[in-house]
Amino acid sequence: MTSSSRALGRVRGTAVAMLLYVITFGIYGLYWYFAVHDEMKRHKGSGLGGGLALVLGLFIGFVMPFLSSQEVGELYERRGYARPVSGVTGLWIFLPFVGGIVWFVKTNGALNSYWRSQGAA
Repeated sequence: MTSSSRALGRVRGTAVAMLLYVITFGIYGLYWYFAVHDEMKRHKGSGLGGGLALVLGLFIGFVMPFLSSQEVGELYERRGYARPVSGVTGLWIFLPFVGGIVWFVKTNGALNSYWRSQGAA
């Protein structure tokens, strides 16, 4: 099965996701890690997967921005495109106050663009 015939992920509005993160006191962030890593693994046939992403998010959450951006970048690379994000994008989380926002906007935006390019609505 080629990756073009595999399941597509869901496009998640960045502003809505950030709002859900705030009103759920961060719990939505764990769901986001689970869902997007599960979708990426089903689509490309490799990667962390949702379960492992959730466990890592719960116990050593600081690694997840690096791993998430890396996997999103790999989606592009497998299609022959330049990576809009990579593990290095995770460094944004070290910038106080706005760094996490910048990281999420870049990573979720790149993931949404990828899913749309593959036909997701």
